[in-house]
Amino acid sequence: MSADPTAKKTPLHDVHEDLGANLVDFAGHLMPLRYASETAEHQAVRTGAGLFDLSHMGEIFLSGPGAGAALDFALVGNLSPMPVGKARYTMICGHDGGVLDDLIVYRLADETWMVVANAANAAVVREALIERAAGFEAAVDDRSDSYALIALQGPRSQGILEGFTDAPLEGLKYYAILAGRVAGVDALVARTGYTGEDGFELFVDASDAVRLWKALAAVEGVVPAGLSARDTLRLEAGMPLYGNELTAETTPFEAGLGRVVKLDKPGDFVGKSALAAQAQTPPGRRLVGLVARGRRAPRKGYQVVTSGGAPCGIVTSGAPSPTLGTPIAMAYLDSGVEETGLAVDVRGRHEPVDVVALPFYKRS
Repeated sequence: MSADPTAKKTPLHDVHEDLGANLVDFAGHLMPLRYASETAEHQAVRTGAGLFDLSHMGEIFLSGPGAGAALDFALVGNLSPMPVGKARYTMICGHDGGVLDDLIVYRLADETWMVVANAANAAVVREALIERAAGFEAAVDDRSDSYALIALQGPRSQGILEGFTDAPLEGLKYYAILAGRVAGVDALVARTGYTGEDGFELFVDASDAVRLWKALAAVEGVVPAGLSARDTLRLEAGMPLYGNELTAETTPFEAGLGRVVKLDKPGDFVGKSALAAQAQTPPGRRLVGLVARGRRAPRKGYQVVTSGGAPCGIVTSGAPSPTLGTPIAMAYLDSGVEETGLAVDVRGRHEPVDVVALPFYKRS
């Protein structure tokens, strides 16, 4: 990847340049790939605290008396019963059951919801929500350009953040959100993240981003972290990435995420018929974890092969694991394939791998 001069700059762009970040075009935004050592950034999150700019993500609000019902119809989850201050991982699917994006939905008030979409899909999600909410008393408002999103992730994150806010972080559970002041700026503080560690995601006005970032970055031991570390962290934690494990041609059931599809919720929702049929039929492939026995890392697009050399799957994500000290990958295997004796075709060489349960890493 290389920087595209036409890509959008986040509110923290100048900060990243001052830090000497390697900036690349990611989903139409100039984002820091790494600042120095991606392995050091990864390890900082596992052992202390890392600071991420996630301002490329989309923040789409639904409001009105019918907002909950609109989300129930638009998404596969049962959102309307969710209490204020809670969050839920869910998906928006097409009529055929293919995943258009995976999302986190936050309920901010009785009639106010925030849908956080992946940067590459924010426009698709916005347009789909507008179309699907048309029959409900609900307004859709894309505020992505008004918000910056900063994530503080790692085992030290709560202690660090408590030095900047009076918000009751101790009582803030995983997948919950509250409004408070952090380092003197108004923020929505969510206990969510994409690293497998404890941590927080801070939604603030774009004009406050630099002030908040600099306050947190000034704490000894807080390490700015880029996209490379974010990718290896989420891979170790077995978290899917849209465009890799999830696509419009992938169903939630193939990805092992059928639990997010609430077929028993009241009423209809987009994709229900197709997903109900898929729930009754074993998927043609399944998502698994792979651990390489050698030192060569499986990469996205590499074929998985049987002991006889026959193709039987495809790698969706792969990298050396800084925490495990060995290459790991996620891959789709064809149904019925034996999980022993497999290898990955790494540039013409069949490198043996072991199939393991996901995630590769889980914090204690």
